[in-house]
Amino acid sequence: MQSMQKNGLARAADPGPVRVIAVTGGKGGVGKTSVAVNLATALAGAGRQVMLLDGDLGLANVDVFLGLSPRYTMAHVLAGERSLEEIILESPHGIKVVPAASGVADLANLSAAGHLALVQAFSALGTQVDTLIVDTSAGIAHSVVQFSQAAQHVLVVLCDEPASLTDAYALIKLLSRTHGVTRFRVLANMARGPGEGRVWFEKLERVAARFLDVTLEYVGEIPHDPYLRRAIREQRPVMVAFPASPSARAFKNLALKADKWPVPEGPRGNLEFFVERLVRRPAAQLEVVT
Repeated sequence: MQSMQKNGLARAADPGPVRVIAVTGGKGGVGKTSVAVNLATALAGAGRQVMLLDGDLGLANVDVFLGLSPRYTMAHVLAGERSLEEIILESPHGIKVVPAASGVADLANLSAAGHLALVQAFSALGTQVDTLIVDTSAGIAHSVVQFSQAAQHVLVVLCDEPASLTDAYALIKLLSRTHGVTRFRVLANMARGPGEGRVWFEKLERVAARFLDVTLEYVGEIPHDPYLRRAIREQRPVMVAFPASPSARAFKNLALKADKWPVPEGPRGNLEFFVERLVRRPAAQLEVVT
């Protein structure tokens, strides 16, 4: 963690490319927002300049997890009523939060003016950021696909439910066949015993290996932890509320791994490139997974 803090200070002095991680799961109830919030907190605590973008365009809940009350959202930015700087919320835990643009159902269907407004908003952002974490919505809606294909890293969250594996596979299939995303990192959440998450991952990996040309990387598991549930009720990251808890330790380990995930150098690694990818691609046509 000390080396991460030193690197974070260096980046603050000389900002470089931004690591973009989309946290998704293919369904609701897998703890995706909890993972996004606690991963962001762990990275911020290690000296990273972290921005957390609430990508749930229908039911924003990152602010709820952090006990924040946004007055403005990305919808106001797209309407030209506020700048991105004006809507960003500063959490007490060192995270910059961009509230969701509730009611904007599909970024691909924005007008040309909306596209330009979104790109310009991020281009004009004066805040230093080296890590952007996007908390996508549940399911495989258009917005989930858009954020996932635009990010450099897709973190798929699993839990111990058959629907979790099925829906994660459906999302991976859609992104790989329609959008050319071929590498996915997989995190098991709410594992009730050591090694249980690896079992879930191997089930997913076996099916993917048979039918898809993708690479899946297992990045670990977050244990089922009553302290995590208690932290959620208190609207605080478990990293802050109960830093010695099993889940907090697991998130610290995840942050150490995520901090080593590669970042494209040059313009391809900046925030503007992410936003341009986000608005450039057409919305995907969902298909029936057999």
